Amino acid sequence: MRLALAVIVTACCGLAAAQAVPLPRPRPALPVAADPQPQPQSEPAEPEEAEAPSACRLRLTSDLAIAPSLPPLTGHGECGVVDVVRLEAVVLADKSKVMLTPPATVRCTFAEALVQWVREDVAPRIKKARESSLRGLDNFDSYDCRGRNRVRGAKLSEHGKANALDVRSLKLANGTVLGLTDPNVSKDLREALRKATCSRFHTVLGPGSDGYHEDHVHMDMAERRGDYRVCHWDVRVPEEEAAAEQVPLPRPRPTLSIDPQ
Repeated sequence: MRLALAVIVTACCGLAAAQAVPLPRPRPALPVAADPQPQPQSEPAEPEEAEAPSACRLRLTSDLAIAPSLPPLTGHGECGVVDVVRLEAVVLADKSKVMLTPPATVRCTFAEALVQWVREDVAPRIKKARESSLRGLDNFDSYDCRGRNRVRGAKLSEHGKANALDVRSLKLANGTVLGLTDPNVSKDLREALRKATCSRFHTVLGPGSDGYHEDHVHMDMAERRGDYRVCHWDVRVPEEEAAAEQVPLPRPRPTLSIDPQ
């Protein structure tokens, strides 16, 4: 009996002691993750609008020339040029090509004038005079940021504006090469080419002009007041060429603005 009573007392004391010990605070409930809010969609970037082609670029189609557009030319002053093409070939009416060697870097409007010159003036005259088709044009110089006649301090050449071309010779389908300043080439043919070239371009310089164009012909589209034009190209025969070689030419003055090139 005493043993049972002792057990009961001990159990009651243990229960009381257990109730006196504070229980740890319950952990706070974990927050329920909210549904992710949809992120606003950014508008796709608008592609940069390409610069519209010039009227010249629209006219200079693949039916007339192989002339891919080039990025603007960078250079000091007027040597910076826009609307530039690399004129690789002129396409004739029969779809044959007249290759420029090397291709000419020129502004589009000058390329257009060259294409018309080859198609309407040069190729028909060559075909009639030599019974062979025109196939090539020797490009002696096109774009070059420099002074006239490469004279230091001279006024900027039209070559520096991508507005000029120097031509030495023409190549025919039969392999013949005709030098524009060669006195042994038919004078009638060269005279016909001279007249057509001077009618087409604003400046034409060849033998007899200034001592710098004895072996090639320069042509450009320089703009002058009153549409003034310069044509100075002596079409010589062998006797005249020999006489001209015996006369020393004076050095041109770099500051003169006559016969710009």
